[in-house]
Amino acid sequence: MTKAPAVYDLKGLNCPLPVLKARKRLAGMKPGGQLWLETTDPLAVIDIPAFCADSGHRLVETAAMTGGHRFLVERGA
Repeated sequence: MTKAPAVYDLKGLNCPLPVLKARKRLAGMKPGGQLWLETTDPLAVIDIPAFCADSGHRLVETAAMTGGHRFLVERGA
């Protein structure tokens, strides 16, 4: 059984902090590792997918949640 992805709470942070913090956290993970990013920044729905595309990470899932969004990101190679 695989471990559930960790949740990285980025709520209350505004652009560009969610992406900068996500980049740093993902850099410390092994390729293929997954991480939930939870944000309240309305621009995150644009910034996180663009960050994943630019950085070679895979955006596995996006979900709206109360006051924000969740993004499941898989670290690229």
